[in-house]
Amino acid sequence: MEKGENLEDLNYLCKKLEKLKFKTPAIIIIAILIVDQVSKIWIKTHLVTGQEIQVVGDWFRIHFIENEGMAYGMSFGGKIGKVVLTLFRLVAVVFGFYLLKKLVRSHYHKGLIVCGAMILAGAMGNLIDSLFYGLIFSNSTPYQVAQFLPSGGGYAGFLHGKVVDMLYFPLYQGFLPNWIPFKGGDYFIFFQPVFNISDASISVGVITILLFQKRFFQHHEKAKKLHPGEKQAINA
Repeated sequence: MEKGENLEDLNYLCKKLEKLKFKTPAIIIIAILIVDQVSKIWIKTHLVTGQEIQVVGDWFRIHFIENEGMAYGMSFGGKIGKVVLTLFRLVAVVFGFYLLKKLVRSHYHKGLIVCGAMILAGAMGNLIDSLFYGLIFSNSTPYQVAQFLPSGGGYAGFLHGKVVDMLYFPLYQGFLPNWIPFKGGDYFIFFQPVFNISDASISVGVITILLFQKRFFQHHEKAKKLHPGEKQAINA
């Protein structure tokens, strides 16, 4: 009886620890979504398209633009491409939830779980824009600020919302030296893309996984050889 009771206690502890481990990615996803959506809604309802606010000198600016849904201000395939891209992102988010749940339950490295949560949150943030922003905002123009829940309806239908971008880091602006092949003498801006919190979250998550993939997956291989209780202990 004592052995059976010990096993029951261990299983109960493992389940409790697993629930706690789901809280970390949940908090990360919620926090990123809040910051992302608050920043986008503020930009959308306070700035006209193309308006800039200098934050730190010339190299960090808030620059309001909108795009059809791809990262870093890129567009894809007109209206049909927009619907395809939005549906693809929706499928990716659903799959992302499944994959993140599997990572947690399989006791992968906490760093990999955090990165997975960041990537998922970023995909969700831009998906919200694509799904709903056309319904809840009037159109932004270079001359007029958008209204939230306008009386005449939004600027587009479901799935056709534009993604709001605003973070701009032109770290270098100037003419390249003439000795540089092909581009010598041309005016050059680095870093030129305008992006948002969701884009940054996805990029940081992906780059971190690429940099530390060996550590993340070696950790998992070691964990597979341990007793279930020990697995929970090293991942707690």
